[in-house]
Amino acid sequence: MKDNFSIMTVLQEFLVNVNRDLDATLDDLIPKADAAPSRLHEAIRWSVFAGGKRIRPAVLMAVGEAFGAMGRQLLRTAAAVEMIHTYSLIHDDLPSMDNDDLRRGKAACHKKFGEATAILAGDVLQTLAFKAAANDESLSAETRLNLISLLADASGTPNGMVAGQQLDLDAEGKKPSIDEIERIHRQKTGALISAAAVAGAIIGHASGPEMAAVEKYAEKLGLLFQITDDLLDVTQATATLGKTAGKDAAAEKATYPRLYGVEQTRTMADTIRDEACEALSAIKHDTTLLASIADLIVSRTS
Repeated sequence: MKDNFSIMTVLQEFLVNVNRDLDATLDDLIPKADAAPSRLHEAIRWSVFAGGKRIRPAVLMAVGEAFGAMGRQLLRTAAAVEMIHTYSLIHDDLPSMDNDDLRRGKAACHKKFGEATAILAGDVLQTLAFKAAANDESLSAETRLNLISLLADASGTPNGMVAGQQLDLDAEGKKPSIDEIERIHRQKTGALISAAAVAGAIIGHASGPEMAAVEKYAEKLGLLFQITDDLLDVTQATATLGKTAGKDAAAEKATYPRLYGVEQTRTMADTIRDEACEALSAIKHDTTLLASIADLIVSRTS
């Protein structure tokens, strides 16, 4: 049995490889910075290649590989997920949304290129994501259609990321219930993380019971990621986070620490991590990497 150090070493190597391969794929899919209109393409590349954890594509790759899918079958969909995520960050930082000047330790897209160009950069990334999924010739037409539908549901409304953002805005300054906070988190952050995991399982041709296990794992993982994000906003400095710390509290956002306090929220995070890992027990493949991703999320500092 591998010890925790060995497992985390394997995970770190996996993440390095995912970042390398994903960046190469994104570089191929996104217009070069000098292609007209160059300011728009510079803005897109500024945001996409700014760094970041790449958790969503890593989850997709890890799930897909667990079910025997090849990397070349997974990378374009992983890139599509990352493009959707980046578009959401660009729009999330706008003054009309969360109004943040920093993203990944750099000037937010709208601060660097202006609000209008930032909006357009997000628009382009969203459409490029669906183009990437639609044109993936390593997958069957049926699989591509299933992936496009999955990503559309996770991105939009009524149960996806955009709907979650609206619910989050609506809840500012109020005292939502735990059910309302959980709904916001599941949609704003969890939906795309869940879709990434399910996409990997679709490409890997998971069976019905295995797909159900992946869906349960992914649902818990998405919730876990947002809970730890809530914690980091109140426990870490701006320099560590790469974005402005304390903004959730200042905006009176609907967060777990606001409702339960830091220590109880940490306990909840540990419980949800355990539930995510327990869901993996129904999968008859090596899920060590998937469990270690849950461990990484619960212990992250940025």
